Amino acid sequence: MKAKGDSTRQRLLTTGLDKLSVEGLAGITIGTLATAAGISKSGLFAHFASKEELQLQLLDEMTRVAEAHVLAPAMSRKPGLARLEALFEHWLGWSSKAGLSGGCPISAAIFELDDLGGQVRDQVVALEAQWRGVLESLIVEAMAAEEICDDTDAAQIAWEMTGIYLAHHASSRLARDRTAKRRAETAFKALMARIAARKGRR
Repeated sequence: MKAKGDSTRQRLLTTGLDKLSVEGLAGITIGTLATAAGISKSGLFAHFASKEELQLQLLDEMTRVAEAHVLAPAMSRKPGLARLEALFEHWLGWSSKAGLSGGCPISAAIFELDDLGGQVRDQVVALEAQWRGVLESLIVEAMAAEEICDDTDAAQIAWEMTGIYLAHHASSRLARDRTAKRRAETAFKALMARIAARKGRR
């Protein structure tokens, strides 16, 4: 019975994450997920006690999926600039690569929840800060490998990379701009050239 319950729970998370990528957190409720998954509300309550718990669990599932499609492939590369570049490449449009119908849930949530409060917002803030920490750690690795300037402000570069990513998200998802990926890659290359200018790559 436990195996069946775990299977049902994972199916709900998979369905809910896809729905989250399209409709955002506002579109995720016990009722809407029950309808999408084809089960009763009472059946869904057996897995998630509240709308908030459901949304938090979907954010955890999103993190797991994103790590598998973005972080894991990058970490297989040699520490340094190659790893940082690989991460950025996999980061762009990761939701589509992961088979989701919509865009990055965190990118949408940043704007959806910016003026609100609550545990879900706190979780989004924590996840965004955690991701910037990952970016900063890879930048520091590239500094240690002497592939970018040793006086680089890692937090600033992570901030700028996030800006490029969000601009790509808005252009590709909202404006349907077919040049979004090329422009994002151009911006990232210019950023890397700026911080590598004094020493270059070794």
